[in-house]
Amino acid sequence: MTGTIGGAPRTGGPPLLPVYLTAAVLARTADEGARVGLVMLAAQRAGSPALGGALVAALMIPHVAAAPVAGVLADSVRRRRLFHGSAVALYGAALFTLAFLVGTADDVVALALAAAAGCVAPLLTGGLTGLLPELLGKERLARAFSADAVSYNLAGICGPAAAAALGAAAGAGAALAVLGAAAMTGGLLLLSLPLRPRARGRAGPGRLRPADLVRGAVELVRNPPLRSVTWGSGVGQMGVGALPVVSVLLAAEYHAPWATGGLMTAFAAGALAGSLGYAWRPVGRHRPERVVLWGLPATGIPLAVVPWTGHAVTAAGLFAVAGFCTGPLFSALLASRERYAPTAVRTQIFTLGAGLKSTFAAAGAGVAGALSGLGAVPLMLGTAACQLAAGALALVLLTNRRTGPGGTGTPVENSPRPSSSARDTRPRGPRR
Repeated sequence: MTGTIGGAPRTGGPPLLPVYLTAAVLARTADEGARVGLVMLAAQRAGSPALGGALVAALMIPHVAAAPVAGVLADSVRRRRLFHGSAVALYGAALFTLAFLVGTADDVVALALAAAAGCVAPLLTGGLTGLLPELLGKERLARAFSADAVSYNLAGICGPAAAAALGAAAGAGAALAVLGAAAMTGGLLLLSLPLRPRARGRAGPGRLRPADLVRGAVELVRNPPLRSVTWGSGVGQMGVGALPVVSVLLAAEYHAPWATGGLMTAFAAGALAGSLGYAWRPVGRHRPERVVLWGLPATGIPLAVVPWTGHAVTAAGLFAVAGFCTGPLFSALLASRERYAPTAVRTQIFTLGAGLKSTFAAAGAGVAGALSGLGAVPLMLGTAACQLAAGALALVLLTNRRTGPGGTGTPVENSPRPSSSARDTRPRGPRR
């Protein structure tokens, strides 16, 4: 049995991708389910939904705030296997501990522990995805990113469902403890991956510098393909974040209570099918940013038709079609980050991208909630319009090549490797 490590062949041992995917699904399922579990636990044990909301906020805010630091550390640490495995295991241990602390210890202690877990969370999303180029050869990356997108979809479906089911059957404390144990198991699996330590010359600086925290952000502004897929998909994610609110309004309009969760389940199932399909046939893998360009409006078109259906079942079918289009879109987004990100800041770009995605989704949910009085139809059309506007924005940001010094549009895997001084003084244009 063979695999690759950083492009080098490896013999013996279990297949790398299944081990990685198992660890990723366990960790991300715990992350998705924790939001439901914490709210349920605060309500059941402390009788305080407000505490549950505060715990979720404490867990989620660092997903964005800590992303640059987590990315820099991941890009500079020498022993990546120990770093990533320990980080995921610590996240699980924090959830496991919260299962006993919430409602029994001081609320400040629980909130502080949730915030600490949130600081590790970027390594469960973009941080893990950033390991794939180190584990697999370039010829396998397109399908690997599609498979990784499937892990996000599975986690998004299974995490909340598992937390709700376990919480109802055995109590929210038990549910959160099981989710924590799942993440710890994922961390142990990551420790088994053959990630070789970086050479001492390639490891990053021992001391974190302020300039290191913005290197990835600068790439997301100056690098045309990265800039296009990041901000375009971010605007599109605002619409996706609004969908749960819109689903509730549509369910009331259709007089179909099942549609409250059923529409989002259809969307998630469609996304899962789209990711699997793209993993089987990764169309456009040599220019993944173009897949993002057509995936955004393709997601919006079926959503724009929903207000004219008048029936919940038809709406669910359109939600599934829209979700199907997001499968290739997300897979291509991950592939674009790997293809165009400079090696020195690759993981930072993955963690920043994941944090921005969560931020845009949260903003979309907040705006939809504030405008819910407008009704389902205007919000549904606004959600669809987000996707169309996102596609237009992505196209503009991709075709506007005026990036200034330091910008790059060249695939990193094909670009020359000049010395550091040459990279600072010689701009490189996009490959055509």
